[in-house]
Amino acid sequence: MKIAFKLFASLTDYLPAQGRDGNVVELDVPEGCTVMQLVEQFALPSALVHLVLVNGTYIAPEARAGHALKPGDALAIWPPIAGG
Repeated sequence: MKIAFKLFASLTDYLPAQGRDGNVVELDVPEGCTVMQLVEQFALPSALVHLVLVNGTYIAPEARAGHALKPGDALAIWPPIAGG
């Protein structure tokens, strides 16, 4: 099944080269793939996986291992961001 995988800020470097310009790649993932499986597949450091949204809906840390993605979903991940 196809999903959109979006990484922002410093996490963009973990995307394949063809997705870095737009911060997004289209992935073909197996049915039942979870948010956490993709985090692990792309070797994202857990300390940098802060804000996780699926189709604009926040997925809490305790729900990520069990949240199965569906065809057409958009998974977006941001690291912690500080500013002043």
